[in-house]
Amino acid sequence: MENIYLYIVILLSLLAIGDLIVGVSNDAVNFLNSAIGSKAISFRNIMIFASLGIALGALFSSGMMEVARKGIFNPGAFNFEEIIYIFMAVMMTDVLLLDFFNTLGMPTSTTVSIVFELLGAAVVMSLIKIFSDSGNLMELSTFINTEKATQIILGILLSVFIAFTIGAVVQWVSRALLTHDFLQKSKLINSLFGGLSLAAISNFILIKGIKGTPYAGIEFDTLDGLTINAFLEANTFLVNLFSLLFWYLFSYFLMRVLRVDIYKVIIGVGTFALALAFAGNDLVNFIGVPVAAYQSYEAWASSGIAANEFSMSVLSNKVPTPTIFLLGSGLIMVLTLWFSSKAKKVVKTSLDLSDQNDIKERFRPNFLSRLLVRFFVGLNQYFSNLFPAGISNKISGSFEMTVDRSALKNPDAPSFDTLRASINLTVAAILISIATSLKLPLSTTYVTFMVTMGTSLADRAWGTDSAVYRVAGVINVIGGWFFTALSAFLVCGGIVYLIHWGGFTAILLILGVILFLITRNFINHRRESKEMLKGRLFSPQSDSYRGIIEESVMNISNVIGNTYEIYASTIRGLSNNDLRTLSNAKKNADELFVEVNDMKNNIYYFLKRIKKTSVPASRFYISLLGIMSDLIEDLIYISNESFKHINNNHKPLKPQQISDLNEIFESLSSVFKEGIEAFNVKFSDKEFNDVLIQKKDNYDLLNQKIDDQILRIETETSPKNTALYFNILIRTKDLILHKFDLVEEFYRVSKKLKY
Repeated sequence: MENIYLYIVILLSLLAIGDLIVGVSNDAVNFLNSAIGSKAISFRNIMIFASLGIALGALFSSGMMEVARKGIFNPGAFNFEEIIYIFMAVMMTDVLLLDFFNTLGMPTSTTVSIVFELLGAAVVMSLIKIFSDSGNLMELSTFINTEKATQIILGILLSVFIAFTIGAVVQWVSRALLTHDFLQKSKLINSLFGGLSLAAISNFILIKGIKGTPYAGIEFDTLDGLTINAFLEANTFLVNLFSLLFWYLFSYFLMRVLRVDIYKVIIGVGTFALALAFAGNDLVNFIGVPVAAYQSYEAWASSGIAANEFSMSVLSNKVPTPTIFLLGSGLIMVLTLWFSSKAKKVVKTSLDLSDQNDIKERFRPNFLSRLLVRFFVGLNQYFSNLFPAGISNKISGSFEMTVDRSALKNPDAPSFDTLRASINLTVAAILISIATSLKLPLSTTYVTFMVTMGTSLADRAWGTDSAVYRVAGVINVIGGWFFTALSAFLVCGGIVYLIHWGGFTAILLILGVILFLITRNFINHRRESKEMLKGRLFSPQSDSYRGIIEESVMNISNVIGNTYEIYASTIRGLSNNDLRTLSNAKKNADELFVEVNDMKNNIYYFLKRIKKTSVPASRFYISLLGIMSDLIEDLIYISNESFKHINNNHKPLKPQQISDLNEIFESLSSVFKEGIEAFNVKFSDKEFNDVLIQKKDNYDLLNQKIDDQILRIETETSPKNTALYFNILIRTKDLILHKFDLVEEFYRVSKKLKY
């Protein structure tokens, strides 16, 4: 029997490795988004700073492991068997949930997930014990550390509002004073900003770093017999004043003598500091439970008492975490940071929501986002009216960008400037420092993300063209956080019940399911990454007439190819009465429309870039977008109507109707295939002529099928079938018309380039 618990501890160790990988992928957004978004430092240097912070933070995190042992439940109320089942359920749930959110590219809180997993598992195990004994639910308080759990939950929720508000206020004041031309301001002013930021970050490093080291409890004669922490607390004002003076002079020296951009220094040091805090604070979320399980096993194995009788009050004692565990964890976290593609996906979500440029918005607006935007627009207007017009205009001028916004469409343009990146890092560091010094629990993910969102709002990165999308994104992320808490509680509670019921067999079965789900997510993620650029549409980057036309070849070829595949899927779905195939066709048509629509929305930047160098090229490009949009609208109509027909369980099309549609599709296949080949052969008269010749033949075939259906109308019994069939034929005629318009427009323009 003892071997079973040893196997569970080994499995927990393996799960800890998996949890470290998915955890770092999720929490990389905490410390990478500001540095990556500003592009002030090379990606390699950003990763070096972050890696050093993680490595040191991991070594300093031993003291934080107490949360997993006794922060949520009273360990003395459980025996070893129950505790080991709780820990197993927590780790399985954590790996599963974090991988799920990483796959979606949504940052969530590892602190919230571990807290609610421990709470869910402990509550369910407590209920099992209570109902097997007295049945008195009032006894639940003897099992759960309700005071500590409530404190953690309230601290996390409050941090969301506080971080957003303070981030917005600090950014607004800083931008109003420094403007977008902050680098041109006096070195004394920039040095003061550098001194304040570096003093705050260094104080943050001291508070977060020293508390986890063995030196925290040592008394030093040079500090009047006080420990480092006690000295800092007793002389807070003097220490902060000296720190501010030192960093102010240091910043001035860097700028004046060495000509160093102080904002880059702040970003580098801030990235290191937040990475250190992440590893020091959040490592407990990944290995705290396995370490506690290992120490529980050691205590039980040496006791000689049965597993279901050995009280786990030993976990109430403070036990240092073996250094080898911390070193190994730090190494895994650093390697994950460098090689995880999902970490980059999660970071991208945060950057997209804070980007000062006009980008492709990931989230769709909803009622709540529209309501909030209207409220804040009205609030802004109200406060603007309180100030004299001259002051309001001057403040507004501070927020106006001096860079031509069309230049910001460059994919290499930073998401925000170094001033906002510095404020993101500094404010997050200050808030985490204050919470740590006051012993208030909080989520580093929530703080860093909400600070970033607050500075984005205050910096007017959320303009009238993007606000509803960005606010909807923030609402989705916050909603995901609440979903994390609820799902962590329920899933972990369910798993611990199954383990209690099925023992080691249940553990193996649940692990098998989790492994299958994670493997499937990994394969799907790799496939999506490879196919992301396949068949995608891009705005031309060339400035010349010929260059724009040549670059448009790929777009036209992709549109024709995608149209062919979607149309084929629709006909196949109708033929087989296959709802799934029709659903995929509908989804692909919608995605194609979104891509073309994005190109149409970016026409302003396209025209601004080429300016007056080629008016005919601009006219051609605009015409091309219009034709592609019309073609895809026809495709969307056909796929949507077909999907609705089958989804509503209407009668399938009759065999003759299916036969006619397949005949039409076969006729169209050659047109589509030759159309793609025509665009792959540069400006070939023969290829284009071969395509254009088939226009009349296809029209004649469609008219014949329409006539045949009219003659069959007396024998038809389903008006829904007839309506769908006619709609498909009519829209197919329009689709062919627009497809040939596309070919003819390109053929007409390309011929001019030859002569």
